[in-house]
Amino acid sequence: MKFDFFTTSAPHVIGVDISSAFVKMVDLSADKAGYKLESYAIVPLAKAAMADGNIANLDSVVDAIRRALKQLGTREKSVALALPAAAVITKKVLMPAGMREEEMEVQVEAEAHQYIPFPLDEVNIDFQVLGPAPNNPEEEVEVLIAASRKERIEDRIAAAEAAGLKVVIMDVETYATEAAYTMISQQLPNGAAGQTVMIADIGASMMHVDVLHDNQSVYTSEQSFGGSQLTLEIQRRYGLTPEEAEIGKLRGGLPENYELDVLQPFVQTLATEVARAVQFFTSSTQYNHVDHIVLAGGCAAIPALSIAVQERTRANTVVANPFHGMKPGSAVKTRQIASDAPALLIACGLAMRSFSQ
Repeated sequence: MKFDFFTTSAPHVIGVDISSAFVKMVDLSADKAGYKLESYAIVPLAKAAMADGNIANLDSVVDAIRRALKQLGTREKSVALALPAAAVITKKVLMPAGMREEEMEVQVEAEAHQYIPFPLDEVNIDFQVLGPAPNNPEEEVEVLIAASRKERIEDRIAAAEAAGLKVVIMDVETYATEAAYTMISQQLPNGAAGQTVMIADIGASMMHVDVLHDNQSVYTSEQSFGGSQLTLEIQRRYGLTPEEAEIGKLRGGLPENYELDVLQPFVQTLATEVARAVQFFTSSTQYNHVDHIVLAGGCAAIPALSIAVQERTRANTVVANPFHGMKPGSAVKTRQIASDAPALLIACGLAMRSFSQ
């Protein structure tokens, strides 16, 4: 019934992020001087290969994984994957301090019966002791339980294995994001100690929000908005196919009025969505402001987005680059990494699982 949401370390693994529109891979190494970005790959998925975070077309996903692996140029076969946060039920519970792991497993199963809405034989569960309970540190510990339907896990494992890979870690996208964020927090004033930071990961169809206070997650949410809306507007405005619109968006070559008539309105709408996320957060929690916003995902690399968000929210806004300060491998194009890095947050966090303590 268990699986490794919370394995703290593993042999060398490739981080593999299967998102709604791309397969992204990151290969890291590490020594006393720090991390090194050996290589990375971003390969587009066929339309409708994924649906609501699930694999809808296994062959298409397997093909994209194979192409990404070839692009990565590694012989490593062990990988870390992640499930969307929406596919995982998490709950914090209190347990007596000093319990043996076997006793905790029994307790976790008993707790799971209460809050998981389907039979436990259809579920994989894991747990992690977070530390002493805040209100009773001498006698209790706080334990995080995570559970997901087996089919959600098995689909991703099947895709990886069909591409010749071995899955050794199954993580959660939120946790992988937070692992990569540890590299970004170092770039913020005082390492973001005592400050409130919102990570807005803007993908093709969803914006995932994770807010950390004093570098601890305090809030997560999702909004239905993403880069595919820009692609659709390009298609509509210029009569292009989805593929042509995506290429034009990424590589340029669109008509002269594109930036003024299409891109700028999209940027303003996206900035409004981020400001709305800030408002939702401050109105529904004890926190009344956000100090920093970290923009991630494919949309984060759009020029002027960070300026528009900062103007709307009045929070210091930066574009995510978990590879900042890392030595690049010979296969990495240093000029390209700045625009690709924001989309690689989850894959980077997964690759870092090789070195977690």
